[in-house]
Amino acid sequence: MVRYTLAQSPDIIINVPGKDSPKARDKAMDELMELMDAGKLPTELEEGFSPQQLIEVKEQPMDVSGEDAVSEAIQVLSNLASLKLKVQESRSEALEVRKMVDILFSDQFVQEEEVTRLKDGFKVLKNFAQANLRYQDARSKAENAREVLDKALKSPDK
Repeated sequence: MVRYTLAQSPDIIINVPGKDSPKARDKAMDELMELMDAGKLPTELEEGFSPQQLIEVKEQPMDVSGEDAVSEAIQVLSNLASLKLKVQESRSEALEVRKMVDILFSDQFVQEEEVTRLKDGFKVLKNFAQANLRYQDARSKAENAREVLDKALKSPDK
């Protein structure tokens, strides 16, 4: 869902399914025309108003305050801790499998059991890589959580 507004009337929000695109802007213009025809638009628009003049309204993060912010920060940090353990536990095995991948690109003879072990190791490699990507993403999100927690733990100035 994409949301548009007008510089002349920022309180008017037009919701259109999909992402921001010329087609979505055209749909928003159609809705805008309906609002104008129904007399529900408090602003007179200049002639020549175009879809490019619509302003996309980006979702603002919910203003979480106090205890909710601390609870959310703890949840984010807990998730980070779990992902870190998962990455650490599977790292060495995944790196071993990764070394075996190079065998596929060499000219040396490969035993059938080596290929079988390698195929079995792909699941480990995939799980590690996915967990590592999730960990990296969670780590960047956790920076904000750490700041929220530090602010909540700060002693009042005396």
